[in-house]
Amino acid sequence: MTSQASTDQSPTDFFTDASLCGDPYPYFESLRSKGPVYFEPHHGVAVVTGHEEAIAVYNDAVNFSACNAVGGPLPPLPFVPEGDDISEQIARYRDLLPSSDLLVTYDQPEHPQARGLLMRLFSVRRLQENEAYFTDLADRMVTEVLTRGKAEVVSELGNPFATLVIADLLGVPEEDRETFRNKLTSVPAPIGEASPGAYAQHPLVFLHKCFTAYIEERRATPRGDALTHLALAKYPDGSTPSVLEVVRVATNLFAAGQETTARLLATTLRMLAEQPSLQTKLRAAPNLIPEFIEEVLRLDGPIKANFRLVRRTTKIGSVEVKAGTTVMIAIPTLNRDAERFERPEEIWMDRPRLRGHFAFGRAHHACPGAPLARVETRVMLSRLLTRTSRFALSEAHHGIEGNRRFDYASTYLIRGLNTLHLEFTPGAEAGGSAALT
Repeated sequence: MTSQASTDQSPTDFFTDASLCGDPYPYFESLRSKGPVYFEPHHGVAVVTGHEEAIAVYNDAVNFSACNAVGGPLPPLPFVPEGDDISEQIARYRDLLPSSDLLVTYDQPEHPQARGLLMRLFSVRRLQENEAYFTDLADRMVTEVLTRGKAEVVSELGNPFATLVIADLLGVPEEDRETFRNKLTSVPAPIGEASPGAYAQHPLVFLHKCFTAYIEERRATPRGDALTHLALAKYPDGSTPSVLEVVRVATNLFAAGQETTARLLATTLRMLAEQPSLQTKLRAAPNLIPEFIEEVLRLDGPIKANFRLVRRTTKIGSVEVKAGTTVMIAIPTLNRDAERFERPEEIWMDRPRLRGHFAFGRAHHACPGAPLARVETRVMLSRLLTRTSRFALSEAHHGIEGNRRFDYASTYLIRGLNTLHLEFTPGAEAGGSAALT
């Protein structure tokens, strides 16, 4: 006999209630009491809060499609699911689903091929080769900040740093990088609407145009640079991807990487600004910075949910889910589960299973940019801590202690500050590279 998922008639609609954006964690904590799988009443989404059940969904590319990974239940499917296997309908209508050209929405066999191209950019060796540039860039940006003594972290540090790091990784010519910095402004979709992959359409059009020109030119006239390496890359089976397929890999990297890294950096800096003792601890022991970042990812990571579409009627645990059902993996509920993470509300840098969180997803669709996000955040955080003696929240923007105010992205997918205003006091190593020109 098939078990039934729990249901309720909660007035809270996670997908349209903007009040959850500032602090979604009481809602996510309430999900735990509803069992490992339950159908929320507003959109019929099967919400997964159980660890084993979540792992099973992540690992099952046969019964679950990633075609709705970006939007979840919004907008609704462009077709009415028919029968217990909707694979053919997904294939027929895929182009009508949000962000169908983003890697996160791909299924087999396209996904492993495209991912294989992208992963070439994230090898340990490649990141080590580029880290000197990352550090120099971070120093130049920190110099600008220290000159003013204050900064709005998301727009003045996080977004431009992530954009220029990715531009360097892909080999964007130096003369074009300032244009990239100016053009690529992230625009999350408002609550109640499907996210267009964290970007408004015009930046994606800009990226597509630029990289089409780059790849076509490098294939015609190879130069031995990073862009040529990307342009001439082969699929694992030795076949050559089309220009469009390579361009999509490049634009995917910007679409996925800039937004989450900028939000992660802002969150780490907010936590440190609110807890000066943590700043002191990390300045004294910078080797703990990677562990701190893992705890930030677990406690307040940049993604609130992963989505799948049930391709074939199946079970999640003991609960039957019909073909056409949207599945939501509730990441904060999993990451704050006291049965897996002792004292889950605390930052605990010697925590067992430190990387056992779900912030970057799991299995086939685990975030390929996770190593890059970790390096970027570590480098920028290290330079800020080294070159300051203190940084604090701006009371003019965020209020006094005990009555703080913050503006969070109004979207059910992304968890992150829209703005974070900090004031900086230079330290003994305040000097650095020349300002950006």
